[in-house]
Amino acid sequence: MDFDANLKERSEGMISASIDIGTNTVLLLVAEISDGKIYPLEEKQRIPRLGKGVDKAKNLHPDSIQRVLNYLKEYKNYLDDNYPGVSSQTIVAATSAVRDASNRDDFMEAVEKETGWEIRLLSGSEEAETTYKGALSVLEDRSEKGNLILDIGGGSSELAFGKGYDLKSAVSIDMGSVRFTERFFENDPPTSQQIHQAQSEIRSLLTDQEIPAGEFDLIGVAGTITSIAGIELGLDDYDVDRLNQFPLKKVAVEKFIEEFSKTSSKEIEKKYPRFLKGRGEVVLAGILILNEVMQWCGRDSIITSTGGIRHGILLA
Repeated sequence: MDFDANLKERSEGMISASIDIGTNTVLLLVAEISDGKIYPLEEKQRIPRLGKGVDKAKNLHPDSIQRVLNYLKEYKNYLDDNYPGVSSQTIVAATSAVRDASNRDDFMEAVEKETGWEIRLLSGSEEAETTYKGALSVLEDRSEKGNLILDIGGGSSELAFGKGYDLKSAVSIDMGSVRFTERFFENDPPTSQQIHQAQSEIRSLLTDQEIPAGEFDLIGVAGTITSIAGIELGLDDYDVDRLNQFPLKKVAVEKFIEEFSKTSSKEIEKKYPRFLKGRGEVVLAGILILNEVMQWCGRDSIITSTGGIRHGILLA
């Protein structure tokens, strides 16, 4: 999925850029920051699978590192050509795959050498807090509401709870679409037993978490949720205005689980190329996590947000 479209008209204000190096994706956001608010101008996404094999090997593979370096240099050239002066101030953050890798220092040094960008390695709690701010930044006013943010990443998933824009608690859990695909799904499509094992592990990990008290809305960010929301909406493109605030129903999530449990990754990408190209292999694990979280906190729908870490680090 490549969504290089202009998202809003540029107005007066400071133009900034941020990059989120995740386990599965590398995301670029160019935005105007004005009066403490973010107005996205452009977004780009690439899927280099940096975290491929990290769950077992605890090491970033040289090929994966090179793919990320290539995309980062592509982003740098793009910023230099289209937003002079912004590139040198770009904020670059990395998350689960880099945190878990024994050769993370070598990777971070290579990035700085090749691009001049120094990576900010987020801890699990920093990742959750940054995601919380970023998720709410693109939604309608949430100042009076309880919010439980779910970020399903490739290597980990974050749950961040707050009242209004004040974060109250956050946790990072080592369950992600890439990690669980590699850990449980030996077949493509996986067997019913492999799916059951993944579901059991997700439930076990969630059992250790405390459901927030009081009223709150469940809000979801990242590729798993925005992708299936886009498909459910029948979109032809990554339309942030239609994706943001969309209530993705649990019955729809269960429908996708039923479909993807019986479909190979190649067939998934062929049927849904706009949203699932590069995600076909890992999307089922992500949806299983989504479904179990909804079951865990007793919600029959989740509010879609296109915000995330790349938005949150600009606000921070």
